[in-house]
Amino acid sequence: MTVVVGYLSTPEGREALGTAVDEAISRRSELLVVVSDKDGRSLPEQVEERLADIARITAPLDEAGIPHQVVTGTGEVAEDLVSTAETHGAGLIVIGLRRRSPVGKLILGSNAQRILLDAPCPVLAVKPHRP
Repeated sequence: MTVVVGYLSTPEGREALGTAVDEAISRRSELLVVVSDKDGRSLPEQVEERLADIARITAPLDEAGIPHQVVTGTGEVAEDLVSTAETHGAGLIVIGLRRRSPVGKLILGSNAQRILLDAPCPVLAVKPHRP
């Protein structure tokens, strides 16, 4: 079974990626890394940064011999993860969480909630360790 992880270049995204790598190793499965751009910048503005991000993601996976793919999302994080999991028959989705106020969740919506409710498989939610 495939492990799908949502990756953004944030502490939450890095924690999710690390946990997903551990899960892929323990399950002996492929890892699909979904890279979405949540800030809505145009593609030309993203290309260089995204290529650097993908290189940072794949280098340790290559070294560890973990079979993986990087999938570029549309920017709709929840939709990207759920559709990737459905398409690839994922056994697990890993997401990173950050603390938000109730008002923040109301105004901005909650990708985590959408993923939890719509996912075709179990979802593992992680948050960064506090120092």
